Amino acid sequence: MPATCVFCGTRPQLHKVPICSGCYADLPWIERACPRCASPVASELPRNVCCGACQQQPPPLYATVAPLRYAFPIDAAIKAMKFKRRIFYAPAFAHILFDALMRLPADIDGLLPVPLHWRRQALRGFNQAAEISRPLRKKTGLPLVRNILRSRATPYQSGLTAAHRQHNLAAAFSVRGSVRSRHVLIVDDVVTTGETCRQLANVLLDAGVERVSVLAIARA
Repeated sequence: MPATCVFCGTRPQLHKVPICSGCYADLPWIERACPRCASPVASELPRNVCCGACQQQPPPLYATVAPLRYAFPIDAAIKAMKFKRRIFYAPAFAHILFDALMRLPADIDGLLPVPLHWRRQALRGFNQAAEISRPLRKKTGLPLVRNILRSRATPYQSGLTAAHRQHNLAAAFSVRGSVRSRHVLIVDDVVTTGETCRQLANVLLDAGVERVSVLAIARA
């Protein structure tokens, strides 16, 4: 079947592109953001300067890129993928992230989709971060970091405050064996408070990784 835009159903002008040019332009792009946490900022920050929140409490992250705001139609598409098994959105999300990869350091040598606990993955049938990472891995040739586990089942993060998210994720991740990558890129769908990525980053740094960055579709 001919490829059609996942948002409007029209046939894109470019062959096998999952989003038409009109819908791509109309997505809720973030114009300016903190390079450390990807929070939108009102004005362009000087080179190598992060936002006030990151200056006061630096996160264990080298860089975070999330090109879109968590707003319509991206929020609806992410929810449809995660909770209604609309897996066809994964290539479209990866397409959005291809250009965003250029804003990340060149020394990244490993991709880490945010792990799901095995019970949740069995219930959902897939890991949405892994589905997004699959086209990214094919395009970049970067290996997947496979030995980071979500060793503790946690409630959904949706609706929790920042403090509750931090408590919810405490000791949720663990490393099995050693991590060969020196600069790991965490891939996720949405960054809200950033607590999931911070917890993962701390586990990776404790395992000997030198740098951890984040690539996500949207910033809430």
